[in-house]
Amino acid sequence: MIMRWISTWVLLVLSTSAWAISPYIQGNAVPARSVQAVATAVEAKLKSGGFKVVGTYFPKNLAGYGVVVATDDTMLDEVGAVGGNAILGATIRVGVKADGSVAYTNPDYWYRAYFRGAFAKKEDAVKALQARLQDALGAGKGLGGDESAGSLSNYRYMIGMERLDSYKNKLAQYGSFADAVKTVRENLAKGAGNTSKVYEIVMPGRRLAVFGVAMNDPENGDGAWIKKIGMQDSVAGLPYEIYVVDKEVESPHGRFRIALAFPDVGMGQFMRISSLPNTIIETMGAVAGVQKKSGSEAWQ
Repeated sequence: MIMRWISTWVLLVLSTSAWAISPYIQGNAVPARSVQAVATAVEAKLKSGGFKVVGTYFPKNLAGYGVVVATDDTMLDEVGAVGGNAILGATIRVGVKADGSVAYTNPDYWYRAYFRGAFAKKEDAVKALQARLQDALGAGKGLGGDESAGSLSNYRYMIGMERLDSYKNKLAQYGSFADAVKTVRENLAKGAGNTSKVYEIVMPGRRLAVFGVAMNDPENGDGAWIKKIGMQDSVAGLPYEIYVVDKEVESPHGRFRIALAFPDVGMGQFMRISSLPNTIIETMGAVAGVQKKSGSEAWQ
């Protein structure tokens, strides 16, 4: 009897860790029109569902695609309680296309990756968010590939690559949280590193902040690199982030963040953007107020 119970428990653990979760969920389509009009229709749905829209993003050189970025007060409280790198989970991103297609970030996927060991305590809140998103936007099939539940809690693309909490995320340190936020805000306002701000969420009481960053360079910007790996339909993986934890300005390493957002991309596709992690370090470094350095790491 004991052995039977142990065998059942082992099978349950293995099946849970092997459960495949997609990064995006297909929402109900809206009428085809300009991508800006589609985004406006999605904004209205989100607001009716009690969400706060904090930004929209139409990547340069990616005609017909956009992202609506929203927040939820309950989940912001949960993100703040976990703290640290979990601030990357402050937003809900909804990808839209001019043909009316809608796909949004799957909370079950992203919060497993960002809450890590704290996910179990926050799972009820994640499920509640998922239900509200389903009511607001619909819930079709999973999109964008998948990862197992077990792998997401300590995700990395492959052995030797960076995780969520890599020391390589750190870009700069300032005298205070306010100074760090001010620096990022001002650099985005003046377009440092050929960037612009998509959104900002600042939680002064928690000394946490995150900014969505549009990378606008014609050759290496978001519209260029996402087409190189053929992931336009997973545009809800954008925009990239820079964030502040206490006095430190950080940005997720490309080998973590890009792979997490596009898990169905193979190594051959990733090699098409082998220099992108280095470009991201330099770009986000400019936003963080760091002088450009040579010899930064590339993808391999």
